[in-house]
Amino acid sequence: MQEILITDVAPRDGLQNQTITVSTEAKLQLIRLLAAAGVGSIEITSFVSPKAVPQMADAGELVPAVKQALPTLRASVLVPNLKGLERAHVAGAAEIAVVLSATETMNRKNINMGLAQATEVSEQVLQEALRLGLRTRAYVAVAFDCPFEGETALDAVLHASERMLRAGAGEIVIADTIGSASPGQVAQRFGALAQVVPVAQLAAHFHDTRGMGLANAWAALQAGVRRFDASVGGIGGCPFAPGAAGNLATEDLVLMAERSGFSTGIAMLGLLEAIDFAEQQLQRPLGGRAITWLRRQRDQERHAREASIAQAH
Repeated sequence: MQEILITDVAPRDGLQNQTITVSTEAKLQLIRLLAAAGVGSIEITSFVSPKAVPQMADAGELVPAVKQALPTLRASVLVPNLKGLERAHVAGAAEIAVVLSATETMNRKNINMGLAQATEVSEQVLQEALRLGLRTRAYVAVAFDCPFEGETALDAVLHASERMLRAGAGEIVIADTIGSASPGQVAQRFGALAQVVPVAQLAAHFHDTRGMGLANAWAALQAGVRRFDASVGGIGGCPFAPGAAGNLATEDLVLMAERSGFSTGIAMLGLLEAIDFAEQQLQRPLGGRAITWLRRQRDQERHAREASIAQAH
């Protein structure tokens, strides 16, 4: 049975754009619940400007708390520049991620830099992170379409991916930032990407804006990708990308993968506990496309166990 690695990004990409402020302790509890469910890789926070993304203002406190509570967890953090990297390193982060948008306008809107400068900054951060002994990931954002420029040129995505690979990124995450991709595009782009980046180092990050997140994940699986980002409960959406809806839900991805002969190592009941907790914190219903069915299955199994215990007595 082939294994796939799922990085749950709910504590970072999921929470960054929420209107309700989530406490550090609640974030830590969400991360604990995900880890207890078997999620071995979690993107826990980002060291961006607290003014730009207030929800991530507690990054310096959360990282050491997670390290103490879950010392074996693969916990990554997003850093936008060398200053962010320095803050992450001081806090004790062991793995960092940079984000490079594949278009000029998205970089200017997101980080107020042009594409060339943003590429150089990402390279500098990756190289310094490697010097510090940290693990590294690099997102190539708007890898299918840009909310400002329309369809992103494939050559731009290939070029950005190659540059991040050469700079030392251990994982290249191809991000459908606004959720506009379709399975045919995914197959084509990952087929081309596999010619310039070892497929074992490629990962996919999908949003479900147009309802095709899971179909796109299947297309990526068929293209040989075995690393995926997802967000428990489908929480998410980029604050700098108009129209970006929630991320592909972790529970949907796990259900599809496990039913298709892949192993994730993640327990569905544990994910449902994490979703229940996140609903309480965000004060709204959460869950991917299968959530109603999954909860019904859980309730039926619970009632069956209770009936069996009652009969035994």
